Amino acid sequence: MAISNTRPGLPDPKSVVAEIPFRAPGEKMSPTEEAPPAFRIIRTNEVDQYEKPPSKAAVAESVFVEAPPPGDNFKGKSRKTSKLSISDAKTEKFGDLADLIKTFVAHKEMQKKKISTDASSKRVPEENRNVRVTAFIYAASVEDDNDYHLILGRDPDAGGEEVYMTMELSGLPPSNFKSRKALETARKAFKKFFQTNFEGQLPGKSYDFYDPPIRVDVEGSLFWDASHAKGSRPGPKSLRDKMPVVWEVHPIAKIKLFAPE
Repeated sequence: MAISNTRPGLPDPKSVVAEIPFRAPGEKMSPTEEAPPAFRIIRTNEVDQYEKPPSKAAVAESVFVEAPPPGDNFKGKSRKTSKLSISDAKTEKFGDLADLIKTFVAHKEMQKKKISTDASSKRVPEENRNVRVTAFIYAASVEDDNDYHLILGRDPDAGGEEVYMTMELSGLPPSNFKSRKALETARKAFKKFFQTNFEGQLPGKSYDFYDPPIRVDVEGSLFWDASHAKGSRPGPKSLRDKMPVVWEVHPIAKIKLFAPE
């Protein structure tokens, strides 16, 4: 995959704050170098619909000033029990994100269930599934609850329908939770990938976009985001109209990321 200014899945140019170029994974370029980058992180001020966009000045500062680590523990309340648990269901495998999305129960049917967003809200039967899929990270951010929001789409070189969905690396539960080891291992793998390949440029509160998108193998449990039962879909503004579901893989139990070639 080559770097591109025209492919699907790129942010609105008006939202771009900075581009962080790399000649190759782990080899950051100087802004004055003329050689074309092999990879770039496109930092934007795009956020989810329910959040206030940060100023471009605040986002720009994050390129050069290392922010204090936000920690890893989960800080949220909404459906905490579900977000921090892994289903016991058999893992279903998918080679294409669109094929996975086709298996989801329709939004209107899920609305009828009136799923509570209380911290103790458990998975309903429709969510009691584990899935594994190969896809590509197009954008990512970190939420106030310490979940990493990953916006995954299909292979950009394969053609076909452009479609995206959210998958989340949950903030960590207490050490006595059954899921703790798996969620911690997945989160560490994500952070290590960025430290090894891109100088630790992890996503912040606003969305980073990746060009080319990062191939991943993801495994985790399904989750219907009842907090978005009504209103706009979550995700960055540039991709939101191509995110047909509020279904997520949440939490991600296993993740393998592949450095761009």
